Amino acid sequence: MKKQGILNANIASVLAYMGHTDTIVIADCGLPIPDETKRIDLAIRKGFPGFLDVLDAVRDDMVVESITLAEEIRTHNSDIHAKIVDRFPNAQIRYVSHEKFKELTSNCKAVIRTGEASPYANIILHSGVNF
Repeated sequence: MKKQGILNANIASVLAYMGHTDTIVIADCGLPIPDETKRIDLAIRKGFPGFLDVLDAVRDDMVVESITLAEEIRTHNSDIHAKIVDRFPNAQIRYVSHEKFKELTSNCKAVIRTGEASPYANIILHSGVNF
């Protein structure tokens, strides 16, 4: 058994295979996920697990160089937006339309679906390197 870090085998595996600039998405329960994109479904019920809990666990186990958010999060979910920005003080933040965000999910290594039920609580994490 692992001593620390992410215990979920699917998430741990995807993170281990990621290289520089590869991406992974953490999504609310409503984000459409392309059929061809790996889905790691953690949603148990509305609100659980929460977006920020999953984001924190992945962030602690991954080198994040930059993030991408839907520009709509700034006005439609300012609380989650502020908490995301606080968690990534050194990362470049890119904003795209929600429609563009959905298109970008098809290029990610995986989408981790949470039980989050608040608008635009989705993030693309761009992998950095640890050297």
